[in-house]
Amino acid sequence: MSIERTGVATFKGNPLTLIGPEVKVGQQAPDFSLHATLVDQVSLKSYEGKIKLISVVPSIDTGVCDAQTRRFNEEAAALGEKVAVLTVSVDLPFAQARWCGAAGVENVQMLSDYKDNNFGKAYGLFIKEFALDMRAIFVIDENNNVTYVEYLQEMTNHPNYEAAIAAVKALL
Repeated sequence: MSIERTGVATFKGNPLTLIGPEVKVGQQAPDFSLHATLVDQVSLKSYEGKIKLISVVPSIDTGVCDAQTRRFNEEAAALGEKVAVLTVSVDLPFAQARWCGAAGVENVQMLSDYKDNNFGKAYGLFIKEFALDMRAIFVIDENNNVTYVEYLQEMTNHPNYEAAIAAVKALL
C-alpha cells in the first residue's frame, strides 16, 4: 500500500495529494528506474561515484519547468565531470529530446518517469490528481546519501537555485 501525503503541495493554491514517502537529508537515496530513451533505462547505480543533482519538473513544456532546466543546464557546465545533473519529468523521451534540441540543452541529462512513475513514488513526488511528478530538487553525494532536499509547496514556484548549487559545490 502506498503512502498518500496531503497538505504538503498545491497547484495554484489548490491542494494536491502526493504518493510516496518524503525523502529526508541524511538518508540513503531510494533507487529508481528511469527512461533515457524508450528502450534505455538508468538507475541510481548508473551514476555511481558521482554527485547527483536531480531536478524534478512536472512537464518540460511549461514556463517554470523550461526555465528551471535551462538554469541547471547553465550551472552544470561549471560543475565538472564529478557531477551528474539530471532532470526528471513524466514527459515521453521523444518530447524531452525534442525540447533539448530546440533549447540547446546539452549539459543536463533528461530522464523520463512516464512508464510506471517509479521515481515519483519512490521520492514522494507522484501527484495523484495529475499523474505528474511534483517540482523538487535533490542533491545526492557519491555514496548515495541525500545531502539536500527541496520539495516545493506550490507547483508553479521556482526552486531555490542558489541553495541547490551551493549544496553541490559543498560536496566538491
